[in-house]
Parts: sequence; C-alpha cells; structure tokens
Amino acid sequence: MLEDELKFDVAESFVLPKIKGLVPRKSKALTATYFDTSDLRLARAGATLRYRVGDEEPWTVKLPTGTPGVRHEISLAAPQGRPPADLVWLVCSLTRGAALRKVAVIQSDRRVYDLTDRQGRVWGELADDRVTSGEVSFREIEIEGGTGDERSIVESALIGAGARPGAFPSKLVRVLGPAAQPETEAVPDKKGAGAVVTEAVRRGVRRILEHDPLVRLGEPLPDGDTAVHQMRVGCRRLRSDLKTFAALLDRDWTGRLRAELRWLAELLGAARDAEVLRARLVRTAEQDPLAPMDREAVAAIAAALEDRQARALESLRRGMRTRRYLALVEALGEAARSVPLTKRARRPLVAPSVSGLTDKASTLTMESPDEQWHEVRILTKRARYAAEAVNRRGKLARSLAAMQDLLGEHQDAAVAAEIWLSFGDEPGLAVTAGRLHERERAAIRRVRAEFLTTRFFGAQRGTPSAAQIIRCANK
Repeated sequence: MLEDELKFDVAESFVLPKIKGLVPRKSKALTATYFDTSDLRLARAGATLRYRVGDEEPWTVKLPTGTPGVRHEISLAAPQGRPPADLVWLVCSLTRGAALRKVAVIQSDRRVYDLTDRQGRVWGELADDRVTSGEVSFREIEIEGGTGDERSIVESALIGAGARPGAFPSKLVRVLGPAAQPETEAVPDKKGAGAVVTEAVRRGVRRILEHDPLVRLGEPLPDGDTAVHQMRVGCRRLRSDLKTFAALLDRDWTGRLRAELRWLAELLGAARDAEVLRARLVRTAEQDPLAPMDREAVAAIAAALEDRQARALESLRRGMRTRRYLALVEALGEAARSVPLTKRARRPLVAPSVSGLTDKASTLTMESPDEQWHEVRILTKRARYAAEAVNRRGKLARSLAAMQDLLGEHQDAAVAAEIWLSFGDEPGLAVTAGRLHERERAAIRRVRAEFLTTRFFGAQRGTPSAAQIIRCANK
C-alpha cells in the first residue's frame, strides 16, 4: 500500500490548535527496532525496515516512490528477531546483499486523533509523537490520508500554531544524523563524452533497481504500466547504451555487465511477453463487435496465457533471489557510483548524425519477412537510445521514438499471430486461433503500409544505424 503523509516539527511546548473534526483516540506507547546495513544503505536511500512492538503486523518496510512524503509500505506478521527473508529480499536492490543489523531503537509516546468531515466520516489521521532514542528526543506531528483541500486546512492550522514542515523524511534519519543522509553521486566532467555516458548508465541503473521491489510485490504503476515492463526496458536500454558507447568504456567490464543484464532481461522478457499477449488477446478478440468470437475459446486461450505468465513470474522471482542476482545488483550499484571510462571519454561528443540510412531499412517492402522488419526495429531502438543519450528531447529522438512505436506494434502483432496459431491444435480452438491469426496479419499489413508512407526524417525514409547516430571525435 502507499503511505502518504505530511510531517511537522514542533517544540515540546507546542499546543495543538483547535481543528474542526479532530477526534481523540486512545494513546499508545510504541517501540520500534530499525535494521540497516553497517553503512546505512536503506536510510540513505530513503527506506526503512523495522520491527514495532504492538502492531498486528510488526515487521514493516517503507520504500521511496520519488514523491516526497509518499512511500510504499509493506507489513507482515513474523516473530521478533531476524528480519524475515521476504523483506530482506524486498530491499536487496538497496542493500546490495549486505548484512542487516540493528541500528536504532526508537520509542514514541503517540497520541492519535481521527480527522473527520461534517458527517463524522473519518478521512485521515493525525499522530502527535514524543520521540526518544538514546540521548535524542524530539516531538513531531504527522497527517496521513485525505485530499489536498482537507489536508491544507489542517496544515494551515498547524503552521499557524507554530509547527514547521518536517526537515527529515523519517524518525530514523533524524535519530541517526548526518550518516543517514543520501550519498551524492560524483559529477563527471561535462566537457567530455564521459558526462553523457555516465548519465546514460546511471539512468539505466536507476530504472532497473527502482522497479525491483515493485516486481517482487506485483505492484502496478500509477500510469497503468507494470514494473516488469519498466525493469525490462531498463535492462534493454542499459545494454544498448553499453554497446553504443563501448569505445568509451572498459571492455571487460562492459562485456561482463551486458551478459548479466541479458540474463535478467530474458527472465523479465518471458513474464512481459505473457503480459502483453494477455492484453492483446482481449483487444484483438473484441476488435470487430459485428463479428464476435467464440467466448469459451477465447477464455481458454486467456487461461493458458494467465498460467504461462504465472509460471514466468515465479521463475523471475526465483532468479531474483539468487547469489547471481545479488552480484548483478552490486555491479549495477558500483556502475552508478563510478563508470569505468577510457581516455577517449575525455574528448567531446560529436552531435548525432542521420546522414546515412541502413540497407535493411531502405529495402523494406510489404513482402519483406517479419524477421527483416524486426531487425530494423532493433536498429531503430538502438539508434533512439543513442540519440536520447545526447539530446533526450531532440527532434531526432522524437522521430526515432515514433518509428520504434510503429515497428513495436508490428513485432507484437507478428509474435501474437504465431502464438494464436499455436493454439490451433488444441480441441475446439482451431477456428478461433485462425481468426485471431488473420486479424494480427491484417494489423501487420496496416503497420507496413503506414511505415512505408511515413516521412520520419523529412523527405527521406528509413532508420540510421547506431554507429551513425553517435560518433566520438577521433575514434
């Protein structure tokens, strides 16, 4: 679940103002034991893992979302002692497999109030905490729940009474002090190509590691996308960037990291492909309301795909609980901290060029095999990533993104067509499988016609190769 709260720092003598709809509840004493690595990797990443006496589910992990005050909160019931394995793996992208130990015990004397509307309905909670941990003591107030308008009224009342917006993301960070502050990434020389390469690598690493916990939890993303998809994109994109900028990076390091990213991408790919097929089945089957398909047959195919996705996700999660995966996470963390650049990275980066088009793109026709179209899609994707590394919002990057979207639809339709056909041998599914296959081939023809008549780069059609997009001076 998402925890959305506002924190306020207040003096010990602070008097809670009169707030309409504030209803007191029973006070309680809380004792929370926090666990982290010896160098506080969780705290520095904005995460916590604790055991709190008295809670129905005493073990809790809180993970950052990128939005201040909003965190993922995952709790479970387990005996006191060592942190449960499920939660240890949940934070492994942050701990990078390092051992967890007790880092703080925090006691809170909490007074809790319901926040209610005019009809007496509870819309949120206000907690007034007096906190002690060793020699550290302070008082803070938290508001959780409610809409912007509801919250703003309470917030204004608190600030008017002398409260200040909280200076710390959590009690733990306040207790631990400077050692728990986020680490800063080294800034590369912006004059050389190394700055572009470093940012591209760090962007890819963040995309992979930030979605690790959500893949484990099966949590959807706010925009309707999935963590599996975004983590897979992160792997593919980073592998592509490492290949594009190979001349600027340590060769052995690049080879090892690309190989391990490929392993992870394959695990993610199996789950993502099933995910895409399930969504595509619904769309394709309902494409023509005047020509409905056999509902039972479609349901049978959907059930088979659901089972395929479940097995792929289980395989993925097993893979993400191995020493091999921990080693990859450690390698990614190290890559983000220090990208192993060669001397060539000190030279300036030449602007992207589209002077030439690949032979494969220029020879595509309506009759070209699916494999040839797929090869052009791979080249387009690689070129887009390279162009975005140099100028993320440039015209070239936008044109390549449009091409990739169109060719991606082609590839999805081609893969789906073969999958639907494979169900033709199942009893009672032959007709439906054949009709699904025909609709996908029709979609492929539409995509090809659009691609062959669209001018992506002015008067010319085609895609530049990655080598033509990014060239390093004096390479």
